[in-house]
Amino acid sequence: MRYPPGLLDEIRARLPVSEVVGKRVRLQKAGREWKGLSPFNAERTPSFFVNDQKGFYHDFSSGRHGDIFSFVMETEGLEFPEAVERLAGLAGVSLPKVSREAEEQEHRAKSLIDVMALAAAFFQAELRGRRGAKARAYLEGRGLSEEAWTRFGMGYAPADRYALRDHLAGKGVPAQAMLEAGLLVEREDVNVPYDRFRDRVMFPICDARGRVIAFGGRALEKDVPAKYLNSPDTPLFHKGQVLYNHHNARKAAHDRGTVIAVEGYVDVIAMSLAGFPNSVAPLGTALTPEQLALLWRMADEPILCFDGDKAGRRAAWRAIDVAMPSLQPGKSLRFALLPEGQDPDDLARSGGQAALQKALDQAMPLVDLLWMREVEAGPLDTPERRAALERRMREVLATIKDEDLRRHYRAEMDVRLRALMPGAGGGRGGGRAGGGREGGRGRPGQGRGSSGGPPEPLRASASLSRSAIFAAPSAVSPREAMILLILTAHPVLLAEQAETLAAMDFAHADTRRVRQALVDFEAHREAGEEGDPRGWIVAMGLGPVLDRLEAVVRHGDRWCLDSGADPEQVRDSLRQAMTLHRRALTLHNELGMARTAFAQDESEASLAWIRDLVLQISTLDGTEAEIDRGARASGPDQDR
Repeated sequence: MRYPPGLLDEIRARLPVSEVVGKRVRLQKAGREWKGLSPFNAERTPSFFVNDQKGFYHDFSSGRHGDIFSFVMETEGLEFPEAVERLAGLAGVSLPKVSREAEEQEHRAKSLIDVMALAAAFFQAELRGRRGAKARAYLEGRGLSEEAWTRFGMGYAPADRYALRDHLAGKGVPAQAMLEAGLLVEREDVNVPYDRFRDRVMFPICDARGRVIAFGGRALEKDVPAKYLNSPDTPLFHKGQVLYNHHNARKAAHDRGTVIAVEGYVDVIAMSLAGFPNSVAPLGTALTPEQLALLWRMADEPILCFDGDKAGRRAAWRAIDVAMPSLQPGKSLRFALLPEGQDPDDLARSGGQAALQKALDQAMPLVDLLWMREVEAGPLDTPERRAALERRMREVLATIKDEDLRRHYRAEMDVRLRALMPGAGGGRGGGRAGGGREGGRGRPGQGRGSSGGPPEPLRASASLSRSAIFAAPSAVSPREAMILLILTAHPVLLAEQAETLAAMDFAHADTRRVRQALVDFEAHREAGEEGDPRGWIVAMGLGPVLDRLEAVVRHGDRWCLDSGADPEQVRDSLRQAMTLHRRALTLHNELGMARTAFAQDESEASLAWIRDLVLQISTLDGTEAEIDRGARASGPDQDR
């Protein structure tokens, strides 16, 4: 097979059938499906249906049925490889080179699937055996019966350092395969690799087909550093691209019209046993864009259910920032915030299905939670604080890529902001926060003329024209430097982000040169050349440029540049930095439009617009960086 199944699954996950079909067929929403006129037969009454949750189309007039690949092949006359290439480009997925090495990699992945199946069977047998007594007691104490163990494939990893290794070796599995599958740990100071999971209750993590690709283990002893431990990234498993229980929840999500995302394995199991089989969970990290795309394939408005504590609230705030750039008309989120101090497992045991259903019925739309987050950020009792709220809101809304949706969000928030402001209409009604481009800032074309006569046109003074308001950025942004230096220090992250990096814009010539060097390095590495990113950049004569970038990175961010730093924490920091970079880029683009507006109409409103944007840009590094450092200082949330 030329293309591995995992790659085809990734393309399907990124491209809803309705998006591909919609380029040729005018579709209308029909309940949970889409309908339109057949592209294969002439007809007046729609008999062509598309189902995004199930990933197929069906044409009743011709009897044709298939997925996005068959649709492109049948409507464009392409062969399968051509259809894969076309859709991969549309989805932004890199295709592997056709080579013996690629075929060997596919064969190795199939072998690893077999290894993981053997490991899962071993853990399941151990749970029911003599050594599993303590694990069984733990599960029974959580209200999980043997029926639940079987349904979710739960098991137990013995405390013996080599239990799984010896068992698999007896089945003919080589140690190298166990290492590739993430089942063993290999260290320079240890001669013999040993089991990664020891004395833990085991939860198998499956792909969309239900095949075990990784494990999560819950420690039974209290003094273990990691309460929950996941498999590392492997050829089969990438933590941020998988949802726990995805394979079981897909059909239930389709049948019920929604999917529920909770925070941990036990929460998913508790929800499922309480009558909510359409439940999934990310794998111990904040929700990623890839996981969000999987949720949207199952339902248009997934419900994110967070624990009723500060960590749960922070997770909800982070999910907002992840979702905003990807929002589309008809695709959003709802948020269920549980009572203080309770998680879904607690609520299921104390109140059962009725208590959970009540919490889900009270789930808030994303727009309401966004408003809650920004309003709760601080007091609003002075003009300055209300103006800060308005500025924060504009920054967040600017990250919405869809222009129509962004306009509707701005209109909604304008109404809410006006309701907060004292002034017109008495009480707390009237007046837009900060003035807007009308009202407090004056209407376009309205100057500051004195009484009586027509207003004089507003002019920018010579000193103002030479100020930072009208000047292009001259210094390297610490955030741009941080992004590039993280990718230089961590080649694994560079490989993951190569395509994103190639498409990113950078403001300074130094960062643009290093960006291009990193893109070139990754292209040569994919072609089989060896080396490391820093050596490559230095060899291109950019060593002094790297020194300049390192000099501007904030002190609190320098830990990310250590090659020995925790990869998951670095990955989270990189994701935050890239999100902030996109926000800053949006502000700079809007500043360009504001400068053009001022050149055409030197009004007070246009000048106030420019000043407001410059203030946002100048404070983004400071204020947002303080928030990021505070979050990092508190440490990453432990896997639930």
